[in-house]
Amino acid sequence: MAGATAPPAHGIDEFGLWGGTAVVAVTEEDRLAAAVAQVRRVVDAFDLACSSFREDSELARLNRSPARVVAVGPLLLEAIRAALRAAQLTGGAVDPTVGEALFAHRINPSGGAGEFRVRPAPGYAVVSVDEATQSVLRPPGVQLDLGATAKGLAADLAAKDACAMAGCGVLVSLCGDIAVAGTPPPGGWGVRVTDDHRRGDGPGQNVAIREGGLATSSTTVRHSGTGADAVHHLIDPVTGRPTCGPWRTVSVTAHSCVDANTASTAAIVLGEAAPDWLEHHGFPARLVDQAGQVRHLAGWPPDGDEQ
Repeated sequence: MAGATAPPAHGIDEFGLWGGTAVVAVTEEDRLAAAVAQVRRVVDAFDLACSSFREDSELARLNRSPARVVAVGPLLLEAIRAALRAAQLTGGAVDPTVGEALFAHRINPSGGAGEFRVRPAPGYAVVSVDEATQSVLRPPGVQLDLGATAKGLAADLAAKDACAMAGCGVLVSLCGDIAVAGTPPPGGWGVRVTDDHRRGDGPGQNVAIREGGLATSSTTVRHSGTGADAVHHLIDPVTGRPTCGPWRTVSVTAHSCVDANTASTAAIVLGEAAPDWLEHHGFPARLVDQAGQVRHLAGWPPDGDEQ
């Protein structure tokens, strides 16, 4: 999740997507329809390939399969490859094998038979990709979830493809995961970064991005259950339980949206170790602790714009 975009000087459109909103902005208003159409094509393809929320998705069929080796389509293979790369980059803090925990906590709806337990994730090392056969190898029963990376990857590909189709600068925000491509407007694309991207008037900061992507991970938005039974969706793979560290929200910019989402999710999971990890990898970041105090790292714009 990430801050919502501020209205650009040129064309902008939005539509409902995955329980949130997709925003498409272009630097040339007469190219908006072409850009939106291409973004819709990309997100529809990702939904069918990678969704944990529909029983007919290719990912759901993979999770239900009793086979150890399962041939998959090129888009799901790319998404799993990106998830494994994220796991390696973060030392397992972002791990696609947390699917069972998400089912057990009722954060994701179960698309398969059987009972799901809250327990440590099997770990990304049990999953591999066979490029020669376009197959995924994993022990039967391991439940994959690509939520920490697939949406960012979709934003990156949608922005790139929409830019090529429209022939102008494009910004794509998929439920707050933001990617840009092409020449930006003067001064860059204006973005509002908050705890809750659905509230543009909430406490936060206005920033501008000119390339790459921006993503925010937060424990304040997506939950399952109510009252004392409410749990957020960011799972610690070591315990199989929602993280309980010092950060409630982390925003990151990177060369791509998928890398930004990987880093912001990892920071929430890493907790106290997050600042050193972000600095080491050179990810500009804005961290908000549980008390609402804000910390900026690695070149994130100064807090004079906080409001």
